[in-house]
Amino acid sequence: MNDIRLESLIADKKNLEQVLDHLLEGIIAHDTDRKILFFNKAAENITGYRKDEVLGKDCHEAFGGPFCGSRCSFCGDPPDTLTHVTYPLNILNKGGELKRIEMSVTGMTDERGCFVGVLASLQDTTDLIGLKTRLGELTSFAGIIGRDHKMLQLFEQIRDLASNDYPVHISGETGTGKELVAAAIHNESRRGNGPFVPVNCGALPEGLLESELFGHVRGAFSGAIRDKKGRFELAHGGTIFLDEVSELPKPMQVKLLRVLQEGVIERVGGEKPISVDMRVISATNKDLKREMEKQSFREDLYYRLNVVPVFLPPLRDRKNDIPILVTHFLEQAAKRGEKTAGLSQQALTVLMDYHWPGNVRELQNAVHFSLVKAKGRSIRPQDLPMELRQLQGCNPKPGPSRKLDEDSVMAALQKSGGNKAKAARLLGVGRATLYRFLSDMRDV
Repeated sequence: MNDIRLESLIADKKNLEQVLDHLLEGIIAHDTDRKILFFNKAAENITGYRKDEVLGKDCHEAFGGPFCGSRCSFCGDPPDTLTHVTYPLNILNKGGELKRIEMSVTGMTDERGCFVGVLASLQDTTDLIGLKTRLGELTSFAGIIGRDHKMLQLFEQIRDLASNDYPVHISGETGTGKELVAAAIHNESRRGNGPFVPVNCGALPEGLLESELFGHVRGAFSGAIRDKKGRFELAHGGTIFLDEVSELPKPMQVKLLRVLQEGVIERVGGEKPISVDMRVISATNKDLKREMEKQSFREDLYYRLNVVPVFLPPLRDRKNDIPILVTHFLEQAAKRGEKTAGLSQQALTVLMDYHWPGNVRELQNAVHFSLVKAKGRSIRPQDLPMELRQLQGCNPKPGPSRKLDEDSVMAALQKSGGNKAKAARLLGVGRATLYRFLSDMRDV
């Protein structure tokens, strides 16, 4: 009898709305014409929009654009059906505050099984990610793997950069993942729904560079049989990533400076200025300030690009990340159907002792090489590349000092307020390993 009464209460529209209003997750429902039919209190809190501002409106108009950005299935004609999907989403709420959302979307059908609309639940994970970063419990962020305190600081910096549009310059050795970080900054920002256009400035022939960057009009030169958009136009509404920007010749540096100052370009052979709206992220493995002092890079352009500098630490300075990076690469291999029984402790010791001049890219290559050599067995030292195996005869000092260094330990203790358990989590080691290292430090 009680079950029947409860079913009757829930079936009543007002009672159902009351139930949904008490959920912590935001709930939004709209029909196939994008008209919003339901918007609970949690959705109001997350988005900053009131129910009476959005109900009955096209969701694109209510939120000033596709709420789901490039993932929106209703930008054109409505789909015939929609399967259950989940994905992370960055939104700007009504007050202009950046929020990170876990979105879960499923299609709604009527009693005949016809697709009639969408039900979406939103969970605000903005504060949760910040808390995990501070506690050292985060092992990856925006596709970047790492839990060393240097990487956690990088994750925080990426989150901070998401709320503004300033030019960013990324410096770091080859193989540290500069393009990955640039893509993360783009994806976490309000431009994440727009295009991300990477350009390797050192790989484009000088004769084609201007056309590739700014485009050309028909007849501008031999072979220009039609108008063509350049990379800056293609990045409109999103982000352009200028990798190896130090390789740009001086004349192109002048043209780039104008784009940054005025936000306009001119196609090769064209006379009409074209406005472009994009964020510029640049990168190089060279010291850009030194290049400026050598007068091979313009000083005014340096200060335009280097508004927010981001430094990527080399792998040798964050060796505590090697085990989780290896695990990540092995998991990726398993998804591709490559069998492995894992990595032996002896092989991991060799990886931890190597200096990694090629950084994360070299580590990934070493794992791929070892998978081929091991043929499905557990990876042993003899399965590693030759340059790593040559270290085995060097008799490295035993103990936790192979994994930890004094600077990292002191920084972790300072960040954790002296709490050794939290410091161990930040360093990615067990408490016993940290205690042994501290004891060895006192004995030295």
